[in-house]
Amino acid sequence: MKHITDRRRFLGASAVAVAAPSLYAAGATASPGPNETVNLGLIGCGGQGRADMVAHLRCPGTRCVALADVHAGQLALAHKQFGSQAQTFRDYRKLLELKQVDAVIVATHGHWHVLPTIHACQAGKDVYVEKPLGTSIGEGRAAVQAARKYNRIVQIGTQQRSWPHYQQAAELVRSGVLGEISEVKVWDYGYLYPGFGSPPDGDPPPELDWDFWLGPSPKVPYNPNRYIRHYWFFDYGGGWQLDWAVHHYDIVHWFLDVKAPVAATAMGGFLCFEATNTQWPDTFSGICYYGPGPVAKKGFVLQYTFRGGCRREQRSHGKLFCGTEASMLIDRAGFTITPEANRRNKELKELTVVNAFKDEVHIASLQAHAQVFLESIKTRKRPPADVEEGHWSSNPGHLMNIAWRVGRTIRWDAEKEQVIDDPEANALVTKQYRPPWELKV
Repeated sequence: MKHITDRRRFLGASAVAVAAPSLYAAGATASPGPNETVNLGLIGCGGQGRADMVAHLRCPGTRCVALADVHAGQLALAHKQFGSQAQTFRDYRKLLELKQVDAVIVATHGHWHVLPTIHACQAGKDVYVEKPLGTSIGEGRAAVQAARKYNRIVQIGTQQRSWPHYQQAAELVRSGVLGEISEVKVWDYGYLYPGFGSPPDGDPPPELDWDFWLGPSPKVPYNPNRYIRHYWFFDYGGGWQLDWAVHHYDIVHWFLDVKAPVAATAMGGFLCFEATNTQWPDTFSGICYYGPGPVAKKGFVLQYTFRGGCRREQRSHGKLFCGTEASMLIDRAGFTITPEANRRNKELKELTVVNAFKDEVHIASLQAHAQVFLESIKTRKRPPADVEEGHWSSNPGHLMNIAWRVGRTIRWDAEKEQVIDDPEANALVTKQYRPPWELKV
């Protein structure tokens, strides 16, 4: 790790469903031994899924044995990439029936993250599932319950947990060198103007099983935006404030050792895009309020901003921890700690650390995270990015989205996972499933 300033000069621096088939309910308990090959299946063979599989296969002792996707073209691409020895399926449940599959990677579109995770746990498979964990809070909790009930390792794809500079930054923040932290700002900025337009409904491409792709979501005609821009629709994703920002919230929770806010609010709208049939706003600002915790002892405010019409900042995705002694600006490139001019601790110096991954950053970061998952499979110890951490890290985005949809501040009971005294908002906590699919653990 390259330090632009001498770390030793920095004071305080210190060196962490359709009702499942009966065979699923049996919940096989066998797991690979420490020297055995882990046989992997991939559910969702798009670009991210294939990248996840490449990363896992770069780790010793792994083999791809099965692939599943509702899109025949994506399935064929993955089959060509990972070899003819891998069996292929349009229905992921058939993949889960294979006895030789030890673990699966779930890299589908977001509204399909939870059901395959639950079914895989029921089938005795461990799971690496992409973020966010579901399109509702209730789905996320069901995934956690399945992992616990069937004693499976389930890791969410918040790969920053496995990056060296994030781990070092976590130690520094938890050591208290920033002083009293009162606010954390996180953001995602992109230039997506003029937006995605309003293409007409039509017939799905012949290689796509549209009804299966819709799954537990309402039955609607095929629309290219619904498929390609799925995260911009209420039924399939949560906008950038959930689908991307879960990475940010995960870091905030980890660094400040918290699990949930007590209140959330949000505002936003279509303020730059031209007419479009997408649903989540192109400009969005949300706030979560957290009570006192181990690091921010007086509580803190988490402020999130998404902007789709301008990308002027040098850091288009970032987190800024604001403390009385210093601030920390961190993203995937590295982090910088900048002391306050009137700080009490005059020995506190500026520190900059850069990302240790030099080449193939995306795959290298995924490989580091995959290695943690594979080690957890063999040790049976929960990984740092355990499914419940992923659930907690998804929830700030869900809560801000709920507040935006009902148009008011909401209060959150994290123990009961209910919105307090607001039935309209609380009805959005769990997604309603289209029969015959059931959210059943």
